[in-house]
Amino acid sequence: MRAGEVDKKRLFELLWGAPTGPRRGPRPTLSPAAVARAGIAVADADGLDGLTMQRVAESLDVTKMALYRYVPGRAELVALMLDAALGEPPPAPAGADWRGQLDDWTRRLVERFRRHPWAQAAAVGARLPGPHELSWVERVVAALAGTGLTATERLDAATLLVGHARNMAGLPPASGREAAFGALVRGREERYPALDAALRPGPDGAADDALDFGLARILDGMAALIAARATGDDPP
Repeated sequence: MRAGEVDKKRLFELLWGAPTGPRRGPRPTLSPAAVARAGIAVADADGLDGLTMQRVAESLDVTKMALYRYVPGRAELVALMLDAALGEPPPAPAGADWRGQLDDWTRRLVERFRRHPWAQAAAVGARLPGPHELSWVERVVAALAGTGLTATERLDAATLLVGHARNMAGLPPASGREAAFGALVRGREERYPALDAALRPGPDGAADDALDFGLARILDGMAALIAARATGDDPP
């Protein structure tokens, strides 16, 4: 296997199997989960760019080569870290309908991404999800059962909401975003007249929150589709 290539078989075992530790050599003193926790601490402090096997080894007071007895490489380590950082999804709010469940679900996922900013980049692209990540998807699919959406549409809804949560977690607060845009537009109002107008305070002096606004529009669209299915007005 070339350097940097993911050991897919080993990654599947680490995420979904029941690894028993190193397969040969001295009695293990660590575990893949312990290495992942150490990796999370490094990435929380310095981001994915600062995450190296050497840094993780130093934080655990072991040699770099010792880590490879538990995790075959950095890519596999990041996959373990992401699943551990996401953790199990919180239970659905009692008595909530599908919309209330997905609203709460998205906000909780944003909280996880904000707690571990590096996870936003780690969750992009084709990869093997872990059991915790799949549990989050399960929650969305289950919440939409009985709505009239197809199985594929329920999965697509989960993908759409994950993308919104990940994007919103990476944005600064609305006030910070507007201050940054305002500084760039100032003196260039003729080139960006629409932005200049949008950045002026509204009648209530408050700006729309991007998370609330986007989430409401996504759920509005899903509600409209569900209603159309129920009445038979859904276009082919």
